[in-house]
Amino acid sequence: MGYYVKVEKGVNIYVEDINPASTKTILFVHGWPANHQMFEYQFNHLPAMGYRCIGIDIRGFGKSNRPWDGYSYDRLADDIRIIIDTLGLENITLAGHSMGGAISIRYMARHSGHQVAKLALIGAAAPIFTQRPDFPYGKTIEEVNNLIESTYADRPKMLSDFGDIFFARYLTKSFIEWFHGLGLIASGNATAKCLVSLRDEDLRNDLPHIQVPTAIMHGKQDKVCPFVLGELMHQSIQNSILIPFEYSGHGLFYCEKDKFNQELARFIG
Repeated sequence: MGYYVKVEKGVNIYVEDINPASTKTILFVHGWPANHQMFEYQFNHLPAMGYRCIGIDIRGFGKSNRPWDGYSYDRLADDIRIIIDTLGLENITLAGHSMGGAISIRYMARHSGHQVAKLALIGAAAPIFTQRPDFPYGKTIEEVNNLIESTYADRPKMLSDFGDIFFARYLTKSFIEWFHGLGLIASGNATAKCLVSLRDEDLRNDLPHIQVPTAIMHGKQDKVCPFVLGELMHQSIQNSILIPFEYSGHGLFYCEKDKFNQELARFIG
């Protein structure tokens, strides 16, 4: 079942709601530069295991509206709050991948974990996506600036190049084309402005505010958000567990989809 939730004037967020009769709800927040369809292989199986799966397209991506502004973590976290309240969700698992993980962390700090019982961080772009003088991990600022420039110059090629480092297993040509298409659907402006947020935002002060059980699921071969980021989050989040995916890159939800679905279901209970 698909519908829209209004988060501010002129901005409607697309919501895919699968198995809404279940009381065990997982709200999925996708990563840059895709949309909720990246979780297709979770939506195929988890509802059959008794879970309500809600996927959203963050503003600027998928079927959601494409405002010119509003791509800071604060605004994107506020959108999540409005969706949770509008749908009347309670005691949910918030599951965020990559930038969606970063938005989820900001939500937990900014909104005091409102109605979230458990948190799943999936290859999350945190504590910081880019290197700092006191943080020698992740992408360099120059690398992200190049992605921004490439977005404005030749976005299809940028997406294709990014897709080449996303997964750590053999993929069919058809799957690569499908996944590439998820990024092409997005607004070019949103694609670039979310890269600015990824480059500039710092979540180190947000992590101690997370007070719920947290599963940190991270690929050991991740070339986008290296595994050390998962280790650092584990050190900073109380009551967290780190679940390594030995054979996965950034796309662990597909590289090891059976293990991913089992681990997520085991964590939620």
